[in-house]
Amino acid sequence: MIEGRADQITLLLSRWSGGDKAAMDELMPVVYDELRRMARRHLSSREQGRTIQTTELIHEAYLKLAGKKEKDWQNREHFFGVAAQAMRHIMVDYARSKRSEKRGGHAQRITLAENLITSHQRSREIVDLDDALLRLAELDERKCRVVEMKFFGGLNFEEIARVLGVSVITVKRDWSFAKSWLLREMYRE
Repeated sequence: MIEGRADQITLLLSRWSGGDKAAMDELMPVVYDELRRMARRHLSSREQGRTIQTTELIHEAYLKLAGKKEKDWQNREHFFGVAAQAMRHIMVDYARSKRSEKRGGHAQRITLAENLITSHQRSREIVDLDDALLRLAELDERKCRVVEMKFFGGLNFEEIARVLGVSVITVKRDWSFAKSWLLREMYRE
C-alpha cells in the first residue's frame, strides 16, 4: 500500500473517531479493496456449496465496525486488525448456523494455512478453530490477536507488530507458537 494512502486512511479514521460521520462515508471506498482482499482470502470461488459471498462478508464486517460504540482508531493497521476480528466473528457465526443445519458428519483435518475456506464442509473446522482461539486467548491474548490478524485479516508480520506495539520477531514467535498450539488443541482426542 502506498504510504500516502495509509496516511489518508489514518486521517479518515481519526476524523471518524472524533465523531465526523462524513469521514466514515469517505473511508469505505478507500478501504473497500483491502477488505475485499481480506474476505477473498477465506472465501474462494473454487469452493462449491458456499452460500456466503465476499461482498456479504465485507458489508457485514463494515457494519460491525460502523456500529462499534468506541471508535478510537489508532491507524490503518489497527482498523484492519479490528476488521479481521469482525470477519472472524461473522465467519464463525455463519459456520455455527451451518453446523446446526447439518449435524453430524466426519470432521476433516485442516491446517492453519492462510486460505481456509468457509463452506458447509468447513463449518465444523471454523467452529473448532474459534473454540481453540477462545482457549488460546485465556492463555495468551496477544497470541490470539496475532492469529486473528494474520489468519482472518491477512495482515503481514510488520503490520501486526505495529498494531500490537511489539517487534516483528515477537509476532513471528507468537504466530509459530499459536499455530502449533491450535493444531494440538483442535485435534487432541
